[in-house]
Amino acid sequence: MRRSRHSAPAGAPGPGGVAVSRARGPLVVVGDAFLDVDVAGVRRTGGHGGSAPVLDAPSAWHRPGGAALAAWLAARDGHPVALVCALARDDPGDRVAELLQDSLTLVRLEQAGTTPTKSRVQVGEQTLVRLDHGEGRPDPAGDHSSAAAAIEGAGAVLVSDYGRGVAALPAVREALSRAAARVPVVWDPHPRGPAPVPGAALVTPNAAEAGAADPDQAGEAAGRLAGAWRARSVAVTLGCEGAVWAPQDGPSRFYPAPLRLPEADACGAGDRFCAAAAGALRTGADVAGAVAESVQAASRFVRNGAAGAAAASGPMAGALPLGLGESAEALAERVRRSGGKIVAAGGCFDVLHAGHVSLLRRARSLGDCLIVCLNSDAAVRAQKGPDRPVTSAEDRARVLSALECVDAVTVFDEPTPVRVIERLRPDVWVKGGDYTAAELPELPALTAGGGEAVILPLLPGRSTSRMVAARGRTPP
Repeated sequence: MRRSRHSAPAGAPGPGGVAVSRARGPLVVVGDAFLDVDVAGVRRTGGHGGSAPVLDAPSAWHRPGGAALAAWLAARDGHPVALVCALARDDPGDRVAELLQDSLTLVRLEQAGTTPTKSRVQVGEQTLVRLDHGEGRPDPAGDHSSAAAAIEGAGAVLVSDYGRGVAALPAVREALSRAAARVPVVWDPHPRGPAPVPGAALVTPNAAEAGAADPDQAGEAAGRLAGAWRARSVAVTLGCEGAVWAPQDGPSRFYPAPLRLPEADACGAGDRFCAAAAGALRTGADVAGAVAESVQAASRFVRNGAAGAAAASGPMAGALPLGLGESAEALAERVRRSGGKIVAAGGCFDVLHAGHVSLLRRARSLGDCLIVCLNSDAAVRAQKGPDRPVTSAEDRARVLSALECVDAVTVFDEPTPVRVIERLRPDVWVKGGDYTAAELPELPALTAGGGEAVILPLLPGRSTSRMVAARGRTPP
């Protein structure tokens, strides 16, 4: 197989017959989603408990994993994205959905079993161990028509296969086969997953999956696999070295990585590569240009700290108010285990004003963390009338989570916070107003969990209802 060294910019002409997207439908990501958790802290030697190392002052960060990470990265690039994946109706599955809610459209298939969760325990930049649990797979008896419909409307498709079965569902595979004749399909394969559908524009095995140890072997493997899979082209990714791309009938090209970072954390780099390629094809790049662009994107991703850093910073971080830290339940449990005091405060917090901020700052001073329990839109409407809330729960949560005194936000639908108090078991429950603790319907649930109610006075003259009424009297 002939091979050339290539560093052309994205959009450079490629061989004929390789499909590019003329459509502007969304990028549809199809595959297996996980919840990824990074647990980080300071390592010290064991004390009275023995010689085992101790992770001191640990903190946990949640992020979407697998196909969900690829979809989130594509959305962060500015593409409209729909994610087709299976998630169980459990806490990890709901957490993944919550992490993605501001970024993309989720087509959630039913899952048999529990949502897979992968937890990395880290000290500095070193991963000490990874803990995996959850063996959920898509329910073969479920309704998969929504997945097929999403694929039919795609401007490009990325199959992010992690061997859990979404790409093998008959209805999904049939829709992918039809899509490959119409729009670019990028397929990131897995050894335990199905072969790519014929006609895929780009298939992206890594070096181990392709049986290639160096660029020369990768070029030969790419051409061979393109023929075996009846793919239009194959790119073999070589980690920090770059990638080798070959069309089915043509010479291979080596795209070297601009930076070699063999010791760096590369978690998620393959997802970054594939998301960039699928996004480039959706907007009209040829495949050779898309591969060149993807090598650059993956190198930048690793240089900037890979998946962990991408989830905790960058332009999208502020758009995920409930996202990239701990859930309210996880935060409460961690503080409880460490012997700290959990403070929770409830309310509508519709049109946040100085009175709200004063209340929350005083509440935070009563303990070691503050969780805000936020009435949903339906609950506010039931309490305040059909013209409320002025601001949606999503935006109220976003604003509250930006306050330094707020550690977590959770939204509840019930007319009273009894159920959320039973879940969180706060030590202190804060309400603002001029009533007594005995008047609170949630008081029995609070005291049953060992908590106490604290009523804090509101700042005089600060009221959302007054603000809304005054706005209605103000001439246009």
